[in-house]
Amino acid sequence: MVRTGDPGAGISAPLRHAPFRGLVAGRTLMAVGNGMASVALAFAVLDVTGSLTQVGLVVGARSVANVALLLLGGVIADRLPRVLVLQGGCVLAALSQGFLALTLLTGTASLPLMIALSLLNGAAAAVNMPASAALTPQTVPGDLLRQANAVAGMGVRGGLFLGMSVGGLVVGLIGAGWAIGVDAALFACAGAAFVFVRVPVTVRNGAEPGSLLRDLRDGWGEFTSRPWVWIIVLQFTVVNAGWSSATSVLGPGIADETFGRAAWGLLMAANSAGLLLGGLFAARWQPHRALFFGTALVAVQTAPFFALAGPSPLPVLFAAMFVAGIAVEQFTVAWEVSLQENVPQERLSRVYSYDALGSFMAMPIGQIAIGPVAEAIGAGRSLVLVASLTLLATLAAVCSASVRSVRRR
Repeated sequence: MVRTGDPGAGISAPLRHAPFRGLVAGRTLMAVGNGMASVALAFAVLDVTGSLTQVGLVVGARSVANVALLLLGGVIADRLPRVLVLQGGCVLAALSQGFLALTLLTGTASLPLMIALSLLNGAAAAVNMPASAALTPQTVPGDLLRQANAVAGMGVRGGLFLGMSVGGLVVGLIGAGWAIGVDAALFACAGAAFVFVRVPVTVRNGAEPGSLLRDLRDGWGEFTSRPWVWIIVLQFTVVNAGWSSATSVLGPGIADETFGRAAWGLLMAANSAGLLLGGLFAARWQPHRALFFGTALVAVQTAPFFALAGPSPLPVLFAAMFVAGIAVEQFTVAWEVSLQENVPQERLSRVYSYDALGSFMAMPIGQIAIGPVAEAIGAGRSLVLVASLTLLATLAAVCSASVRSVRRR
């Protein structure tokens, strides 16, 4: 990796490096594919079974495989060349989605087959996430990490937004099977893009790789050795549980009873637009104590909760969603840079996998638990409860001396 650069460079500076361009292109294509799949898969299952329960089984199978294999994915991404891992993950995703599309278009799809293919797709995602995140610092000079993570994040956010938008159109016009076929082609293109990511292979400290358990133990030791890392992950166990419960359960329920489903979709789009703008802002400037600054700004994510609980007029809701996206992306960029600057490269994928495991496990917990709570105390009060827990977790994190001590290089 080149070790010289201009710390005051603009947002386009990382794109001057060919390996980074290939990485961003591949990650963006994967994001577009994931966005399309998130829309098309549910409709595909409904077309075959007509059952929402079975939609949950197929979609949930991907999440289960993803969570169950994340730690193994981190070990694989630290043991093998990360570019090769990404290419293998894309091949697995392209084949599983392509076969699913074929069975849908030929009328031979069944529930067991869709669950099995969803498990394979979740396994591909489990290795792709830690490998792609840990690869960024190998593609740009160290003093461009802030801009690089912002650009990569904007590509992923924009890709998801584009994928969901286009996926809805393709499903509506020509069917879910064709949409999943396009998804498979996108993953194949992503694998091809990673061919252009030419970086030195990460050298492990020590001789030959140890056992799987030893690698996991080493990754856990790296994860726990810096209090700011596990404190932030604990914070986001609460934050992610709250966000997922509010946006996937409480928000849609309130929308159904008040301003309508179409407006809810636009509100989520406003949050995505805020994330994109937040990435652009973070690429241009962040304070020296960016992690502390970003962690504190997570409190702004409660603004949509209070606005929904209000109730508030739609302009206020749109503003709250937009501002929350801008604020949270400041944290995201600061978090990525802090990990990449402080965790050794040969263990970075495993630390990312422990981080993702803590974050992803919280989401279904929040979604399952909030329904009974809302039935007991009402959706508005439930949103206030979620907001309060988010604020308490954020306050606890910013009060930590370890979090306050992390400084950008």
